[in-house]
This record gives sequence, structure tokens and C-alpha cells, in this order.
Amino acid sequence: MSPRKSALREYRDVGASTRVMSADPHTLILMLMDGALDAMAAAKGHVQRGAIEDKGRSLARAIAIIDGLRASLDRSASPDLSDNLDDLYDYMSRRLLHANLHDDTAAIDEVAGLLREIRSAWDSIPPELRQRIDAPVAAL
Repeated sequence: MSPRKSALREYRDVGASTRVMSADPHTLILMLMDGALDAMAAAKGHVQRGAIEDKGRSLARAIAIIDGLRASLDRSASPDLSDNLDDLYDYMSRRLLHANLHDDTAAIDEVAGLLREIRSAWDSIPPELRQRIDAPVAAL
């Protein structure tokens, strides 16, 4: 890697780290969802270009983020919602695994669409309710 690329990567990493450290729990969840969506978009491009290793890394990143969202569910806040989201996150991870094994861009699109719907609902939480979220392991 060239010194310029290395410096740019360091700058980007510091910026991301700063955003994470200063973000409220609600925003952290949005950032995770955005990261998973970005990874899926990259994976789709890798499939189209035949970049198998890069596709695998991108899908593994998306699955890891979704698994993190799944692990962060606060089952005491809303057991029924948590159970439904747990099942949905599990389904999403399995579909991305399928997409990785079969170069299935339709499966990637399906999961991205589902995650965008969840993200939209999360983003629509009114500000006064967002303040009640006291940890990054909130109801999503």
C-alpha cells in the first residue's frame, strides 16, 4: 500500500472512530445498519465483477453486523418485537450466506431491502423517545 493510501486510510479510520465515540446509542444503531448496507452494496459489486474473495469479505462483514444487531436486542423492552426481529435477523444472515455460496445478487437485494425497512422504522423514532435509549443495545 502506498504511503498516500495508508495516510488516507488512517484519516478515515480516525474519523470513523471519532464519530462512534461521540454518537448516541440511537445513532450507533443507524451507523451499524448503514455499515451492513454498505457491505452488501460492495458485495453485490464484487459478485458482478467476479471478485470472489472481496465478495466473501463484504458479505462476512454484513453478516457480522447483522449478528451484532441481533445480539443487541433488548428482550425485556418488548419480547414479541425482539423475537420477531431475532427471527428476521437470523433469516437475513442465512440469506446472505446463501448469496455468498451461490453469487445470488437477488438475495443480497432482498436482505438490503429488509434492513432498509428496519432502518427506516428505527430512524423514525421521535427524538423524545430516543433519549430513553440508555445503551447501544436497545430494542434493535
